[in-house]
Amino acid sequence: MGYGTEMDSCGRCMKYSLFFVNFVIFIGGLVIAGLATWALLDKVSWIGELVGNDLLTGAIYVLLAGGIVVAIVSFFGCIGASREVKCMLLTYFIIVFLLFVTMLIGGVLAYVFREKLVNTLEREMSSSMRTYDSHKVVREAWDTTQSTLHCCGVNGWRDWGNLGLNVPQSCCREIQPGQRFNCNAGADTVNPSNAYLVGCINGTQIYMQKHATIMGGAGIAVACLMFFGMVFSCILFKMIE
Repeated sequence: MGYGTEMDSCGRCMKYSLFFVNFVIFIGGLVIAGLATWALLDKVSWIGELVGNDLLTGAIYVLLAGGIVVAIVSFFGCIGASREVKCMLLTYFIIVFLLFVTMLIGGVLAYVFREKLVNTLEREMSSSMRTYDSHKVVREAWDTTQSTLHCCGVNGWRDWGNLGLNVPQSCCREIQPGQRFNCNAGADTVNPSNAYLVGCINGTQIYMQKHATIMGGAGIAVACLMFFGMVFSCILFKMIE
């Protein structure tokens, strides 16, 4: 059985199965790339400055690059399956294997970050607060976190005063986009009606775990589909004479 010859029913089944799996992988690659882009646009990267760990951001970039390449490779995999070209199938298998490892690593990294986050979050967030005035990146990360999650400090607004720092303006409620109340009533007090009083630790943990779960699950799911793609490509490769 070779290129240009009629395949038996089993061969056709493998051919169409590989074609279908590649089509699903193609969609999965686009979904992964879309989710990674969403996560980056949703400002996940600034969380790393708060927790002193860029593992999640790194995993997202791995999945973004992997998703794009997976979509491209699976497209050519469909062509290789439909034309029964052995060299294309072999090349496809090698590339998909490398991508399989990449996607699996990206997914696992996201889950590892998810578990590690619980144990280190409060300590790392408290540590980053100390450099709020001296490091612009940390200041922007805290301001974004407090504005986005409607919170203040780690466990509450008093955390800032306990460190000898003024309560940031980002702890004040918004009147409208770009304009906030002046919630600082004194050196160690805030106006409770105009300020976010709850701490950021719970919201940050939920926020990051949500993104880590979505990205990790998507990466591992696509990796599983790629495994089937490798299996079908091997079978079809052996069936082509």
